[in-house]
Amino acid sequence: MLKLALIFLVVGLVLGALGFGGIGGAFVGIAKILFFIAILLFVVFLVLALVAGRAVT
Repeated sequence: MLKLALIFLVVGLVLGALGFGGIGGAFVGIAKILFFIAILLFVVFLVLALVAGRAVT
């Protein structure tokens, strides 16, 4: 998911540099949303792994 966020960020920056500010801003906004979803999923899976690891031992 971080890879997809990075792709959206690069496309948005390129579009912004070429003068397509509206659509470029939309792409950067989507990249931000994807980044925060990826961070949230990372934290959730980290907590689940820690809880499951303690349950096994």
